Amino acid sequence: MESGDDDDVEERRNMTTVSRHSFGDDSDSPTFTVSIIENMKEEYGLFVWPCSVILAEYVWQQRLRFSGASVVELGAGTSLPGLVAAKLGLDVTLTDDSNRLEVLDNMRRVCDLNKVGCKVLGLTWGVWDASIFSLKPKVILGADVFYDSSAFDDLLATVTFLLKNSPDAVFITTYHNRSGHHLIEFLMEKWGLRCVKLLDGFSFIPSYKASGISGNIQLAEIVLRSEPSEV
Repeated sequence: MESGDDDDVEERRNMTTVSRHSFGDDSDSPTFTVSIIENMKEEYGLFVWPCSVILAEYVWQQRLRFSGASVVELGAGTSLPGLVAAKLGLDVTLTDDSNRLEVLDNMRRVCDLNKVGCKVLGLTWGVWDASIFSLKPKVILGADVFYDSSAFDDLLATVTFLLKNSPDAVFITTYHNRSGHHLIEFLMEKWGLRCVKLLDGFSFIPSYKASGISGNIQLAEIVLRSEPSEV
C-alpha cells in the first residue's frame, strides 16, 4: 500500500465516530439503544441526518402496527430506521446504491455492532436487476431520499414496483420540505401513487430529540392510488 493510501485510511479512521440513539417511553430508561458508525468525511451515506432520526422514532412509535411486517429501507445509508425495525424483531432488508460499496460495508458493520440480522442489498433506483424482484415488503422506509430532484423519477419508479409487488404495502418517508415539494406531488400522480398521511415531523418526536435537530421536515405515508385510504 502506498504511503498516501495509508494516510487516507488513517484520516478516514480519525473522522469515524459512533453515535447512540435511544428508543423507549422513558428517555432515562430506554427500551434499547441503536449504535451508528458515522464518518464525517464521507458524503450523504455515512451521516445520521435529521430525517433519519424522525423516521426511526416513527417506526418505534408505530411498532404494534408494524408487528410481523417485512421491511425494506431504501437509500438506507447509516440505516437508523431500519435498525430500529430490526431491534423490534421485524424482517429487515437494508438497501443502498449498488455502486456505493463503502456505504454497504458500513451497513454490514452497524448490523454486527447492533447484533441484528438484517439483509444488506445493493439496490440502485430505477435499475431492474435480480435483487429487486425478490423483495416483497409490507413497509418501505426512506429517510431524506427526496434530496436530488434528478433521482426522483427513478426513486418513485422503484417504490411503485415494490408497492405493486406486495399488496397492501406502504411507503413511509421523511423529507425536508424544500422547493421540490410540488415536484414530488406531480411525480406521485405520474406514478399512480397517493399520500394517505402527512405529518409535521416535529409533531410526534419527543422534545429531548427535537431540540437537537432542525428543519421543516414532513413525514408522508404513500400507497398505490388504487389502494384503500386506510393503511
